[in-house]
Amino acid sequence: MTSQELFGQIGAKRSFLCVGLDTDLKKVPPHLLGDEDPLFAFNRAIIDATAPFCVAYKPNLAFYEAAGLKGWGALVKTVRYLRENYPEQFIIADAKRGDIGNTSQMYARVFFQEMDFDAVTLSPYMGSDTAEPFYAYAGKWAVLLALTSNASAQDFETLRLENGERLYERVLKSSMHWGTEDNTMYVVGATRAEELERVRVIVPDHFLLVPGVGAQGGSLEEVAKFGMNSRCGLLVNSSRGIIYASSGRDFAEAAATAARELQGQMAALLAGRGM
Repeated sequence: MTSQELFGQIGAKRSFLCVGLDTDLKKVPPHLLGDEDPLFAFNRAIIDATAPFCVAYKPNLAFYEAAGLKGWGALVKTVRYLRENYPEQFIIADAKRGDIGNTSQMYARVFFQEMDFDAVTLSPYMGSDTAEPFYAYAGKWAVLLALTSNASAQDFETLRLENGERLYERVLKSSMHWGTEDNTMYVVGATRAEELERVRVIVPDHFLLVPGVGAQGGSLEEVAKFGMNSRCGLLVNSSRGIIYASSGRDFAEAAATAARELQGQMAALLAGRGM
């Protein structure tokens, strides 16, 4: 998917919402556990309920890998279901890969060629050769970790270098030349909203993938205030706050309500910026 196509979806749906499919078998409503594939049954219902209100989905691979072959099968079916029924959706593999070049070639092949994801999250800390194979696929995106929302991010990401800049700023400045604004995004946690303004000075035109709104306590208004650019340039992810809005038989309806509420807030924020 090109950046123009993604901007088009944001404009058409008045939304920059990404729904995180962090599907934990222990949290799947009990009435689905008798299904042949409860992980996929849950995802399918969530997708059908929330697709009108979002522009992207982000399965976190750990939740599928933890279920072994059945979990990987559910992930494959989820991506296929989206491609067949909601082809306008941007699909991100939240894999956080980052390894030497020949290994990265294999990761890029499986996510982009075999599974047809639009994007994959990557750790940039082994350098440019770990990301290079992902840029070999036209229309695909590398989503680089920049400033994450976990408490121990300060162990490394915010360390000051000798010239006074922080390590995450060096990562942004160096990696923005690995690709382009049309194939590179950055992860910046919503709980780091005060840093978004600094991030935007360095990468004014790149998309930012912003997790942490909702259950993690990030503020959508602050994210938009400091992170939105002239074309929006944001994908804001919510996972638990949407997919686990209810644990009962009404889980899909509750997810739709939560997604619709966020979409309404996003529409107002877009309008407020003249978009």
